[in-house]
Amino acid sequence: MTDDDYSSELGFSFHVFKSGEVQIRRHGKTVTTLRDFAAREFLGDINGVSEDSRQQLMARYTGNYKRGNERTAKNHPRNSP
Repeated sequence: MTDDDYSSELGFSFHVFKSGEVQIRRHGKTVTTLRDFAAREFLGDINGVSEDSRQQLMARYTGNYKRGNERTAKNHPRNSP
């Protein structure tokens, strides 16, 4: 199983190996490799969702996503120059 085209602006794709490992890539470069339970969980989550949802899911598995509080944290007084 593979999803190696990354037409989305986020640019994530994944490749499943015979060993069961899942490699998540961004713009063709390997970002992370999932093994065992994490790989099975990822494959269960990725099936049957839209392309946008797939991109967001892969971003979450790699840790490459904004958590929602970054904008407000940037404006907090302790983070001002």
